[in-house]
Amino acid sequence: MTDRLVLVGCVKGKKTGRWPAKDLYSSTLFAGRRKYAERTGQPWYILSAKYGLVHPDEPIECYEASLKDVNALSRRQWSQQVLCQLDRVVPQLKGCLVELHAGKEYRQFGLHEGLARRGADVETPTEHLGLGQQLAWYQRENKP
Repeated sequence: MTDRLVLVGCVKGKKTGRWPAKDLYSSTLFAGRRKYAERTGQPWYILSAKYGLVHPDEPIECYEASLKDVNALSRRQWSQQVLCQLDRVVPQLKGCLVELHAGKEYRQFGLHEGLARRGADVETPTEHLGLGQQLAWYQRENKP
């Protein structure tokens, strides 16, 4: 059983070509999220608008997709896909702390609720923070 899991949302800024997922995204926000996830020493995954749940070391192609660009039904379908993928890689979420580090388009269309239904304790540390505040939060949390 996993005691803690960190889920990190993808971002628009990406390198071109094929990369391990953790190296594809190029924004300062993603760099902060990644460093935070790695510093926890816990399993972590990336929430990709195109691929769903992605292991950080999984090579993926650059893509142009965002959940901001799709309707609520598509976001709910994406959330269901991610939950099914999670069920395969983390079959027991009961009692697991799941941290969501992603925008509301990724959290609010069934993902948060689906994790809770599976018995996970869900936290979103940067939920009510603007971009600048999020960057400051990750900078503060990532200090040695």
